[in-house]
Amino acid sequence: MPLLPTRLSSWGPAAALLVLGVLTAGSPATGQPTATASAAGADSTLVLTLDDALRVGLERSYGLRGARLDVQNADAQIREAWGQLYPELSLSGSYTRNVQTANPFAGSDVTGLFGGGNATDWVAFNERARQSGTETISFEEFQRRQRQGLQEAGVTPGGGGGNPFGVDNQFSSGLSLQQTLFSQSAFAAVQGAQQLQDVNQLGLDRERQALVDSVRGAFYGALLAQEQARVARQSVERTKETLAEIRRQVEEGTTPKFQRLSTDVELSNLRTQRVQAENRADLAREQLKLALALPMDRPVALEGSLAVDNPDPLLNLTVDRATQQAFKHRPDLEQARQNIELREVDKNTVRAQYLPTVSAVANFDYTGRVPDDRSRTLSNPTDPFDFSVQERGFFHSDFWNPSLNVGLQLSWTIFDGFQRESQIQQREVAVRRAELQREQQRSVVQLQIEQSLRTLRAAYQRLQAQKQNVETAELNYEYTRRRVENGVSSQLELREASNQLDESRLNRLQAIHDYLRARSALERAMGVPLSEDSAFQRVAESRRP
Repeated sequence: MPLLPTRLSSWGPAAALLVLGVLTAGSPATGQPTATASAAGADSTLVLTLDDALRVGLERSYGLRGARLDVQNADAQIREAWGQLYPELSLSGSYTRNVQTANPFAGSDVTGLFGGGNATDWVAFNERARQSGTETISFEEFQRRQRQGLQEAGVTPGGGGGNPFGVDNQFSSGLSLQQTLFSQSAFAAVQGAQQLQDVNQLGLDRERQALVDSVRGAFYGALLAQEQARVARQSVERTKETLAEIRRQVEEGTTPKFQRLSTDVELSNLRTQRVQAENRADLAREQLKLALALPMDRPVALEGSLAVDNPDPLLNLTVDRATQQAFKHRPDLEQARQNIELREVDKNTVRAQYLPTVSAVANFDYTGRVPDDRSRTLSNPTDPFDFSVQERGFFHSDFWNPSLNVGLQLSWTIFDGFQRESQIQQREVAVRRAELQREQQRSVVQLQIEQSLRTLRAAYQRLQAQKQNVETAELNYEYTRRRVENGVSSQLELREASNQLDESRLNRLQAIHDYLRARSALERAMGVPLSEDSAFQRVAESRRP
């Protein structure tokens, strides 16, 4: 049993979006097929009206998705610009292993300042001995007893050796905080990023208008090709009926055989034309699917007809009135104006380099100088010959030291070789160029309006003429058919009347198509339709007093 066609306009918005999701992703994430997914599978026919096509195009168009990415990129640039004004926090750390440390006092006599062989302690010991009435000792005896006390404590005299100022392990970590207090360049960068976002949003609005015109053109073209194929099929069917009648008359001897042969040739030619028309209809539907970004293997059927609303209010528009409407509603004109402002912001960004940048800074550092041998020799304050050894841990406070400092930083470029002056001149040229582009664009819009109005009115006149021509051709065919039935006219005359009718209908369909395309082109030139959430509408509302 074949699957039923799917028509988006007969479903709700949620169902329409579900169909679009199935077209893109296939089965749901669970991997289990559902009834909705099956009904909207790749083998079903998607029936589209013009409104459906516009809705799908606005959702899936490649051009619109690219324009939306430009807007997202502008959002990221705004966040990047604001980042220059936010606090900046950075963390650093390092570790150094000193395999061999150089003596910083090598080659000088400064080491004598640290000598003396504990002579001061010996003098203090003898002074206390005289005060207590005990025996004093010589300096050599004092040193011998100290060495003996160190040995008893397990300390080798002079065992430290090496460089007393070197440390085996060095650790360094720091936390730095910087906050910009004044930076005219950063302020200008934020303004420029926001301006760029508005410019890209206006570009998205104009892309929507262009898409509407493009989808309408593809839909009208597909409808025209479909109608041309239908007319070609009808012509083949009528010619078949005529051929059957001529064959009967030839058998009866009332009609010569050459008319049958002529009708056979005509039928063969019409069949070729029908195949060509059906092929053009298929290609037109493929072009429509491409414009809507639908899968190319998705069957599509069109619902609608080529028709014109009468009377059309656009026909009564003057060039001046239509031009004023375009100046009010064209997002690309507003985009050109904002592009001038964007160039001004760029120039102000360069000019801001003449001003200083002031920042507040705070630095917290934590350093560690940790030796491999972390033992320490302690002496008894009452007995200079009594020693003990203390073992310290890796994170002992003797090895780790914090530091904190705060301050202000000022950066000011006084002279840069006249680079800023040259950059400002380049930005001024860019501003004038943007002004020229806007002026040129306004002239182009006026020309587009004039051409679109002329094309629309010419298409309408041709449409009216073709409408009258079809009525005449239908009346002529009906009269000829009745004359043939009454035996006062030939099948040749009926075939000629039929061909004239088909040609008149095709010309009328082409005229309707051309009129609808001209009407859509005029609306695009005037800048309609506008979406309710367009950036152009927001700009217009912000300018209201």
